[in-house]
Amino acid sequence: MSKKEWLACLEEMDAMFPDAHCELVHRNPFDLLIATLLSAQCTDKLVNRVTADLFQKYHTPEDYVSVSLEELQQDIRSIGLFRNKAKNIQALSQILIDEQGGIVPADRDLLMTLPGVGRKTANVVVSVAFGIPALAVDTHVERVAKRLGLNRWKDNPLQVEETIMKKTPADDWSKTHHQIIFFGRYHCKSQNPGCHICPLFDRCREGQKREKKGLIKHEIVTEVN
Repeated sequence: MSKKEWLACLEEMDAMFPDAHCELVHRNPFDLLIATLLSAQCTDKLVNRVTADLFQKYHTPEDYVSVSLEELQQDIRSIGLFRNKAKNIQALSQILIDEQGGIVPADRDLLMTLPGVGRKTANVVVSVAFGIPALAVDTHVERVAKRLGLNRWKDNPLQVEETIMKKTPADDWSKTHHQIIFFGRYHCKSQNPGCHICPLFDRCREGQKREKKGLIKHEIVTEVN
């Protein structure tokens, strides 16, 4: 897919989801860091349900290290991988206290040195919390990029990130990240994507394949007099 074609796709996504934004509820960069860490292999809706109570109890890195690991695990136990995530939250909180004065750094490379913080989480934090151009690749972004043919199916998340950044103006990276997520989360879903009503269908490699295989159920509109 050429850069011109890709930008045309983004225009359509913008028209579909003009208010695309980060759906993880947070008050500050530290909350966002915790919420994004919790969201790994988990839906934003579930994370928001858990953090509604969690963020009432915990406000600072000091709060998270002041309780036992078992207590923190209990507070997030409905989240997938809660034991490991609780351990990472306490470990990164201690590092922030010891090395950053309790403040979340606005630096992706520094963030990636924290326990449990990968490239995707770091990109989300610098982009959403600090307004620094970055493009996080989650399952939705990866799926959409590959279905449209922007990337190859064998490409890893870093290759997807690099391709999108190369073909998207830097000032639009953060906005693009949210638009693709909304497009993938609410339209181009993993199961039963909305190919039959998709404005990108003619440009979509995967949509064309699904059409040939007879996998797309086109809506039949009956005129009522």
